[in-house]
Amino acid sequence: MSSIIEKRRAFHALHERGCFVIPNPFDMGSARWLAGLGFKALATTSSGAAWSYGFPDGALGRDVMLEHIAEIAAVSDLPVSADFLNGFADAPEDLAPNVALCIGTGVAGLSIEDMDANHQLYDIELAVERVRAARQAIDEDGTGVLLAARSEAVTLRRPDGHREALRRIERFAEAGADCLYVPDVNTREQIADVVKAAGPKAVNVLARNLGGLTLADLAALGVRRVSVGGGLARMAWAGVMRAGKDLAEGRFHALADAAPGGVLNTFFAEDSARRS
Repeated sequence: MSSIIEKRRAFHALHERGCFVIPNPFDMGSARWLAGLGFKALATTSSGAAWSYGFPDGALGRDVMLEHIAEIAAVSDLPVSADFLNGFADAPEDLAPNVALCIGTGVAGLSIEDMDANHQLYDIELAVERVRAARQAIDEDGTGVLLAARSEAVTLRRPDGHREALRRIERFAEAGADCLYVPDVNTREQIADVVKAAGPKAVNVLARNLGGLTLADLAALGVRRVSVGGGLARMAWAGVMRAGKDLAEGRFHALADAAPGGVLNTFFAEDSARRS
């Protein structure tokens, strides 16, 4: 298995050129399966993690989330980026030690949102100071974790959401973010605006409601990485919900779509042998 330092160097290199997909596993098994498909990096998902514990997105406590992130980072040979929500703190001085704890899980990157636990955007000056605090914590650690700064202005459906998000990511880039991320921008024009506002910094796009845009299209727009957020977790839940409804109504048809147990057993046996 690659060392943590090697993973962090590889993760930075991925952001320097080209465009890659960074899928979001929701547990250790899905992380191992996705790694086996040849992806170059993985990212955790706060929503997928929360649902796996039976909570809504954002309701997991800091320590439980850190345990989850550490599990994903430890089980994968690939660089892992942590969806660290708002860093479980509002004030920059409280955010910094939490970022240090996240770094300690062995991740190659982490993201910080500009939205509090009540789904309210932080004042822009506070949001910028929070990015600076995260940047300082990473620099003091000295191991090269990649910092992504997110603006939720579009996701929160503010009337001025797109314009406000652009204003924020430009400031976040200046404050030291390595990668900029505005969930729910989904047209060529919007994405091009984000890439321009980010300057030379890398841009992450969420693969949700992209209207047929392909990875090649996003690469041509200057996007560096594409994540899926809770998409894979929602796909898994769709299967559970569909089959569960069938079972509750006395039918068993949906189980015909289940993944073959033999395929899963073979993969995990071979993967375990390789890792031992």
